[in-house]
Amino acid sequence: MTIRAMGEQGRIGRLLLHHLWQNGLRWLHGGPLFRWQPFAGTPSRLLIAPQDLRTADQTNALDIYGGRFLFSGKVVEARGRSPFELKGEDPAWQRELHSFGWLRDLRAAESLVARQNARALVDDWIRLCGRWDPIAWEQPVVARRVLSWLAQSPLVLEDGDAEFYRRFLRSLGRQVRYLRRTINETPDGVPRLQAALAVAAASISMAGQGRYVRQSLRRLEHELQRQIMPDGGHVSRNPGAILDILTDLLPIRQAFVTQGLETPAGMMQAIDRMMPMVRFFRHVDGAFAHFNGMGSTPTDLVATILAYDDARGAPPGNAPFSGYQRLMGGDTVVLMDTGTPPPPLLSESAHAGCLSLEMSSGRHRLVVNCGVSGWASDGWRQVARSTAAHSTAGMEDSSSCRFLTEKPFTGWLGSPILTGPTSVPVNREEDAMGTRVTASHDGYAHRYNVLHERDIRLSSDGSVLDGIDLFSTLGALTHHDHFTIRFHLHPLIKPSLLRAGTAALLMAPDGEAWEFNASGAELVLEESVYLSDVYGHRRTQQLVLYGRISQSSQAAWQFRRTAGARNVRRERSTAEEPELPL
Repeated sequence: MTIRAMGEQGRIGRLLLHHLWQNGLRWLHGGPLFRWQPFAGTPSRLLIAPQDLRTADQTNALDIYGGRFLFSGKVVEARGRSPFELKGEDPAWQRELHSFGWLRDLRAAESLVARQNARALVDDWIRLCGRWDPIAWEQPVVARRVLSWLAQSPLVLEDGDAEFYRRFLRSLGRQVRYLRRTINETPDGVPRLQAALAVAAASISMAGQGRYVRQSLRRLEHELQRQIMPDGGHVSRNPGAILDILTDLLPIRQAFVTQGLETPAGMMQAIDRMMPMVRFFRHVDGAFAHFNGMGSTPTDLVATILAYDDARGAPPGNAPFSGYQRLMGGDTVVLMDTGTPPPPLLSESAHAGCLSLEMSSGRHRLVVNCGVSGWASDGWRQVARSTAAHSTAGMEDSSSCRFLTEKPFTGWLGSPILTGPTSVPVNREEDAMGTRVTASHDGYAHRYNVLHERDIRLSSDGSVLDGIDLFSTLGALTHHDHFTIRFHLHPLIKPSLLRAGTAALLMAPDGEAWEFNASGAELVLEESVYLSDVYGHRRTQQLVLYGRISQSSQAAWQFRRTAGARNVRRERSTAEEPELPL
């Protein structure tokens, strides 16, 4: 057994022990003793309903009223029964049902029927699941439900009788108490921070919580300080985590202002750090770059969050703590992953995309990573996390990270990253000619004795992106020395090979054109799949460079804009004019 294999087994063992320890504490703090313990801490009333920033779709209200529940891409018909009586449905569907985020759709309908329906469904949940349900009482689900019930309490409580009001507050208080008792056993990362957000929101929204307010705010500030890095990124390195956190944090800040309370300094500092990162990860068309679990971008939600940004400054170019670089020239944006994987406990959605890049020109995204689908199966999820699904270089069709895939461990621990790049040195230079970023990683050092280095330079006017991928050997080179460099294209970009397959032309829908050239490797145009489209998976294509280190240890490539949209339109209009008769 190799030292590397022994190290991986040691990590699996530590993860398993942590899992067993957390489960034991969760059973102790929130298990049968908690469920059957009498609860006498019912709050007397609600003081405020924090705002829900997420967009509602009132058309869903009719489906819900008709007993059709569309969650996580799956439709389930209740057929006259309460949806909370349905067992054996897809776990993702059940989690969305029990999270009650769909209450905002009923509220958007603005009708008496919708209010009555919302109240009846909440009452059903209290009756059927209010004491215990294996999925409904998962801490992340409880946190989402508490935040939803608080935000949509005007919908649920309007026109309700006093008895329902007491049942609602009693159940809400019980759930908040459960989160307080089990927050340390909540999965680390965004779920634990959302639990802290839910407890804090409840403490300032419900009457009689004075002794808990200071405690809950201290815990929230602790989690913000621990999880939000100095440059504003999240420790999971998932750009979407920033959106999730701000969506729940901003209404809590507003609740403090509404009640005339002083906003905690730690909360304000975290918001001020995160806001520039929202702009950092955006392409010009408003979409976020697809790194480490980021899928399709809720553009309406991003616009709402940015409306709270008082500074409205330009995004930073360097995010060294988060491990990302942003290059800008003219209307061209290049984003690059230059970080190591997050710790195993935070890597459940992390990808093996070190040194991958995305590139956009104006409102056209040219080069992308495949991203992820919110409705993807486990198989597609593993594909999306692989190095091959990213616009970077790979060795021997393997990933730069090793994921946990062995059963039965995956059933208990998920699929965290066990090993990956441990060192990613980065150098950034900016001058009048443009911006240059050089970075390397050792993700293939143990298996193939190879370091991968990527050197890119974006011209100041954004018309040329030069790059070179270098492969440095650390020892004897084995016959396993094949490398592959992929550039996944956005589905709206139409490529075609030029000059006997030595170059490629990339056409945008409005006629903007870019030419791709490469040397030192074989250029091939292959099929790909774009996983982050809001309507599902979409076919697309990718530019692929194949080579062997023993033959050439580097591959240079270039993207060069050959025609702007307006120039092409002018050329087309001239070419389509009929010839005048002689």
